[in-house]
Amino acid sequence: MRIFVTDQDGKTHECEGIEGWRVMEIIRDAGLPIKAECGGCASCATCHVYVDEDWLSKLYPPREDETDLLDTAPDVRDNSRLSCQILMSEELDGLKVTLAPGTEP
Repeated sequence: MRIFVTDQDGKTHECEGIEGWRVMEIIRDAGLPIKAECGGCASCATCHVYVDEDWLSKLYPPREDETDLLDTAPDVRDNSRLSCQILMSEELDGLKVTLAPGTEP
C-alpha cells in the first residue's frame, strides 16, 4: 500500500502504508516534517493534513473531538483532517494528503 504526502514546500513523497497504522505514524516514520506532538492521542492538532478531494468520501467522518481540535488549527479547510485519526487500510491505498501549515517541527 502507498500514500502520497505533499510537504509544506510542495514536494510530493511516496510512503509505504501499513495496514492499521495511523497516517500520522506513516508520515512521521517516513521522516517527513510533521510535529505530531501528542503521538496520535487526538489532543494537539499538530498532524493536520488536507485530504485530496477524491479521497474524502472514503474516510470515516471525523468524530466530535477531532472537529473540536481542528477548530484550534490554523488554515482549516473543508478537507482538513487530523492524520492521527485516519487508519490505513487497503481501501486507502493511494491516499493523497498535504501537510497543513503549522505542522512542521
